[in-house]
Amino acid sequence: MQIKSIETYRGAIPLHTPFKTALRTVTVAETIIVKVTCADGIVGWGEAPPTHVITGESLASIDYAIHSIFKPLLIDNPLQMREIIFRKIENSVLRNTSAKAAMDMALYDCIAKQANLPLYQFIGGVQESIETDYTVSVNTPEEMARDAKKYSQNGFSILKIKVGKDQIATDIKRIQTIRNEIGSGIQIRLDANQGWQAKEAVRAIRHMEELGLGIDLIEQPVIARDLEGLKYVTENTDTLIMADESVFSVDDAKRVLEMGAADLINIKLMKSGGIHQAIKIATLAEAYGVECMVGSMIETKVGITAAAHFAASHPNVTRYDLDAPLMLVSDIAIGGISYKNNQIILGNAIGLGIQAIDEKFLVENV
Repeated sequence: MQIKSIETYRGAIPLHTPFKTALRTVTVAETIIVKVTCADGIVGWGEAPPTHVITGESLASIDYAIHSIFKPLLIDNPLQMREIIFRKIENSVLRNTSAKAAMDMALYDCIAKQANLPLYQFIGGVQESIETDYTVSVNTPEEMARDAKKYSQNGFSILKIKVGKDQIATDIKRIQTIRNEIGSGIQIRLDANQGWQAKEAVRAIRHMEELGLGIDLIEQPVIARDLEGLKYVTENTDTLIMADESVFSVDDAKRVLEMGAADLINIKLMKSGGIHQAIKIATLAEAYGVECMVGSMIETKVGITAAAHFAASHPNVTRYDLDAPLMLVSDIAIGGISYKNNQIILGNAIGLGIQAIDEKFLVENV
């Protein structure tokens, strides 16, 4: 089964509510959609959103990597030699992890379709549905409490709260206000998006522990490169600390794991460069006894479907943050995963189960 063509399309879908973190505000989900067609007619789909503040990529750089670097390397390659193909993608250019992820997931879609299996079954087959959290954007404490209440009433039992944008005392007030509004039955996770300093993070987390706010975990409290600071926070608090932006690659994960710098690791396909490398990170973390979450950027159902299939396939992935399609006014993908309140249903369609792309959300052929 040879790769015969690789095409890209640019999509743009508005969010129904602005998505706000310590790093950015997003009102429109812009993305590059990749279509891989094989000689036997099998089609695979992938996606790469530009996330400048995290991966450093733009729409233009993603498109360039796919057409000018990956395409010449991959056309006419047989997918039966997939290990060689994935190695070519990984070694052909430094970083550019979202562009790599888009190619990777489209190729995995083709391979699973050739095997006549849903992708999650092809790569592991651990479970058929997973529970996602829902993200509360950073706003005033009162706005965030209202949003948290609404999401919990909509069936979400786990909320991911964005913090780290301003004074840490305000963040504590945010969590107190939210907890008072939603009660004790809803699980809370915090994501500081690198917004705190190590010592102030320890003081704040200890204070939240003393207040009994019931925080499940805190994601990336310090700047990504500060592994010593991350380790300091992990060692000096009781709450679980998760590395996110600190871990892109297998080598990054190895450093964090060897240092004992975090209790958990958040794997995102747009950071790892796709499913092939994500599997390696999850397996390495399992050897160290460290569980993983699978998260995402602001992606459509194309990328989230691939992330969900990976997440459902690996026994060391125990937490899921895959709510991005629920933030969009509609979706570019026809088919793929489906949502039932807080449950993501993978289904039995082969590959990723994506049937087509809704052209009304395409801006232009790239």
